[in-house]
Amino acid sequence: MERRTLLRAAVLGGTSAALGGTLWRGAAYAAPAQPGAGPYGALGAPDASGIRLPAGFTSRVIARSGQTVPGTSYTWHNAPDGGACYADGTGWIYVSNSEINPSGGASAVRFSSTGTVTSAYRVLSGTRTNCAGGKTPWNTWLSCEEVDRGYVYETDPWGVKAAVRRDAMGRFKHEAAAADPVRQVIYLTEDVSDGCFYRFRPTTWGDLSAGTLEVLVAGSATSGPVRWSRVPDPTGATATRNQVSGAKRFNGGEGCYYADGACWFTTKGDNRVWRYNPAAETIELAYDDSLVASGTPPLTGVDNVTGTASGDLFVAEDGGNMEICVITPDDVVAPFLRVDGQSLSEITGPAFSPDGTRLYFSSQRGTSGSSSGGITYEIRGPFRS
Repeated sequence: MERRTLLRAAVLGGTSAALGGTLWRGAAYAAPAQPGAGPYGALGAPDASGIRLPAGFTSRVIARSGQTVPGTSYTWHNAPDGGACYADGTGWIYVSNSEINPSGGASAVRFSSTGTVTSAYRVLSGTRTNCAGGKTPWNTWLSCEEVDRGYVYETDPWGVKAAVRRDAMGRFKHEAAAADPVRQVIYLTEDVSDGCFYRFRPTTWGDLSAGTLEVLVAGSATSGPVRWSRVPDPTGATATRNQVSGAKRFNGGEGCYYADGACWFTTKGDNRVWRYNPAAETIELAYDDSLVASGTPPLTGVDNVTGTASGDLFVAEDGGNMEICVITPDDVVAPFLRVDGQSLSEITGPAFSPDGTRLYFSSQRGTSGSSSGGITYEIRGPFRS
């Protein structure tokens, strides 16, 4: 992603800044994204579902917690959270976690080539507080338990194969996961106020049964060089974040997304979006609400994150204005949609259909503010490709 401005000294923590046409040319770091006019235009009036969208976009409700998914006999789970889409012949599948304890788990909705719901079913049961997760290149869903000494479960989106607990990926308060097929690692976030950023290196790529769990180590500067160190005991008998001296702390790790040689992850405690460059082994801030130069920050309560082929990032809010904001490749951050009348909820699970024309997400607690009030939506429209 290209940057057009200099990074303020406060961001660098004393590291000198220099101009660079590409973000990672030499030691150049560019400033976090700033508010501006988004690529899709202003938000319109609320539609029948209470969603404000740009012109040309429409919404529909796919499922509601505790109710039968229309067109199926399956009852949708409570507190829908992280999600991902998978190609399924000429159609696709949307997988969604359930962030409740006990039970939790994950469900899926299958769509035909026209977007008609054809079935819905359970893909993971008997787990706890399944928050976010991540999609693998071999088309499985990594469902993460957001509990102390939680596990990662590798799940079949088609619901045919039994889910498998992946102990080697460590026991901690898991949030999200993102696969890097170039370096053949899985990045992992940890949702505690002094959490860490991890990577798992499988012994064999495509097989998560064995491998090495590592934690990111860095100095005190916000942006700059980093390195990785092995976590001695992934079982978490001693908290994984406390086993390696110098492990860099992140305030409430949330969403995680890999694309185009970079891993993007968010921290809700300080409303930041981070970018890790694995080739250069450096990190920087892509967005920080405290570094918005003027006006009200458009993005607060940062949470799940996904992206499109155009290079746009879509970041969901946990609270805030109940928005999904877009961060463009030229460093503009702007609201893409807003959900009205659901201030006691949060937006979760943004994921695009394989062809990039539909965006799925959930309002975890809907209008009721209860985990039994979750609503899962689909947005259609002219997304940039």
